[in-house]
Amino acid sequence: MGLQITKEQVTAMAPDSSSAKNGQKLSAMKNWQNLGQNEQALWGECRGSAIYQVKVDAATLTATCSCPSRKIPCKHGLGLLFLVASTPDALPTTDPPEWVEAWLTRRAEAAKRKEAAPKKSASVPSQKAVEKRKALVDKGIERLDLWLSDLVRNGLGGADTQPQAFWKSVDDIAKQMVDHQASGLANRLRRLTEIPGSSPDWPKQLLAQCGKLALLSEAYRNIDRLHPALQEDVRQLIGWTLKEDEVLARGEKVADDWFFLGQIQITADRGVTQRTWMIGRQTKRPAMISQFSLNGTAFSQVYPTASVQQAEVVYWPGAAPMRVVLASRNGALQPLTEHLPGTESIDHFLGQVAQILALQPWQDYFLCVLNTVIPFYEHETGHWWIRDAQNKVLPLAKGNYWSLLALSGGYPIDIACEWNGATLTPLGALIEKRYHSIVREGV
Repeated sequence: MGLQITKEQVTAMAPDSSSAKNGQKLSAMKNWQNLGQNEQALWGECRGSAIYQVKVDAATLTATCSCPSRKIPCKHGLGLLFLVASTPDALPTTDPPEWVEAWLTRRAEAAKRKEAAPKKSASVPSQKAVEKRKALVDKGIERLDLWLSDLVRNGLGGADTQPQAFWKSVDDIAKQMVDHQASGLANRLRRLTEIPGSSPDWPKQLLAQCGKLALLSEAYRNIDRLHPALQEDVRQLIGWTLKEDEVLARGEKVADDWFFLGQIQITADRGVTQRTWMIGRQTKRPAMISQFSLNGTAFSQVYPTASVQQAEVVYWPGAAPMRVVLASRNGALQPLTEHLPGTESIDHFLGQVAQILALQPWQDYFLCVLNTVIPFYEHETGHWWIRDAQNKVLPLAKGNYWSLLALSGGYPIDIACEWNGATLTPLGALIEKRYHSIVREGV
């Protein structure tokens, strides 16, 4: 059986809408010659102003093309994938031509060199550098504590009516945290400005986030008294970062068949952050891959959703780790068609969240996989909800979900979402053995 992929998955891989549109135009058979595939790759030559040679890795769907485009994947790579999605039999199983064989050989040799290369030990900063940074962070923490005390003393209820100068002070204190090498604190401070007026209970949310900042400050002051795993979390939340090599060397390794459930993208000043959520078939463990794209550049790796693949992930060190590095991917991607490994009870899911927060109280996002639940719209309030078999409900994030309701037909479905402690953002739903990615409408 050859590669199985849907048009929806290919569209999600496109770096922008114009690339997706141009890729669809190139998916007609008349544009291609010398098509083929094997267990390792698929390939073809696209006819245009020149003949462009396109190769796609079957395990990762990474496309390589001889065209000069800097977009990854380019329109020719997308065109070949769209062709496979619409006409799977268009690519015969055959031996690869010389130009594909050479590409596969180079990739295999590069993988061997990487495996054989001596592992670089993480550079250890000098004691002087460590003490200098610690002194900077300590000063930043003192400044943060003073600002939080002033904020609470003046009251939170009128934060949404504060003059522009007040919100500029939030940005100023965030910049000071960056200067004090505590960028994690800066990010949390900037998120505070999004809370006032965002919902009827926004003062409660603002107080809760301020409390988390104060708790983080106190945890850092007493870091030597914490469990080593929680010390890892506190350092990372303050702003100490781990390189991928360090994670691979120190993190927990878990091999499983991983369900790629969906992605959340957040636009920031300098680029886009993407969270890709997965869950293991046997372990039922959630995992999240975090990527950052600077100024519109393509993400370094492609993770097609609505698919399943055998892989080994390595979790970031921490008390309740969720973020992972995908260490290896084995075999071709398969379409996600089976029952999602979740829970049928909202209460059970919230219990799992409580267990995580007991170990790591600053976790902001959670994977929620619910089985046999029903989406519904409440006309009186204009809100969307998910209801389980015990008639317990959770709210969906702001937006319209008529397509989800239409797909479900009002019957129970399996759904995957991201939970932020207040609302669920749907990632995808399994309906009649087909996984559909969910997009919020009207947002």
